[in-house]
Parts: sequence; C-alpha cells; structure tokens
Amino acid sequence: MKLAIATHLDESDTRVFATHARTGEWCVSGGFEFSNWSDADLTGKARQAFANGWLGLETHGRATFVAVTPVEPNEVARLTEQLAQHFVSYYGAPDLDAARPVAADEISHMADLCDEHADGTLLTVSRELTTAGVRESYRAIETQSAELDQLAVHGSLDD
Repeated sequence: MKLAIATHLDESDTRVFATHARTGEWCVSGGFEFSNWSDADLTGKARQAFANGWLGLETHGRATFVAVTPVEPNEVARLTEQLAQHFVSYYGAPDLDAARPVAADEISHMADLCDEHADGTLLTVSRELTTAGVRESYRAIETQSAELDQLAVHGSLDD
C-alpha cells in the first residue's frame, strides 16, 4: 500500500499557508475541510489552502506537493486513528466510533490516488467550488531518473 508525504521544493509553503505541513508528514487531500465553504471564505491564506493544499495528518497544516511513498499497515491504522481523533476534536464528530469509518475512507481515497504511481512521484491537488460542492483534481509529476554523473562530481582524495 502507498500513501503520500509532504514534500517541499522550497520554503514557499511556510509563507502561503496559515499552517504548513512538516516535510515527511503523512498527508491526505483534506478537501472535507471546505465542504461548507462559499466564495466569501476564499480569501488570503485560506484561499491558498483551498486551491491547492494537501492536509498533513500531524500538524493539520497544508503542503503544495506530496510524494508517493510505501506505508506499513500498522502505520495506516495509526493514521486512521489520528484522523478520526481530528474529526472528533476539530469537526465535532460525536465519538471515535463514528469518526473511524470516515477517517478510513479518507485514507483509502489517498491510497487509491497513490497506488497507481511509482514511489517518489509528486502529486498536486487543485480545487474549485461548483454548484454541486468542491471539485478536486489531481496531477502527477513523475520523477526523472538520473545517472550518478549528473548528481556528483567524482574525484580522488590523492589529488
């Protein structure tokens, strides 16, 4: 099984999101946060989070890019519990038993997005408000393989 971790190509996430996800943090789409939003809610950093932010499962911050990464089953179980607790604490779910299936669906959705891609593939999310609600689309950026000569300068310690 695969999920995705927050990846930063530069420091822009620290400036464009109110809270940014930590590099290496497991992420989900997080589109549920915007389910009751309207155009009036789309201002400033909240607009940026809506437009293209993945949700970090530890910090609940946002990241522009995530990288597809293998995940162990015990980690999936931990992430599901963590997200269920977030639903109780932040969104008012009645209890963990009610929140767990919704959290499992979010994790499963992310796994479905990731499973078709090679490890290391970068993913982006794009959202828009429609009359039917929030519409998400995803883009994959495949990693390019490189020869060692492109990344390192070889020499001798004897020179």
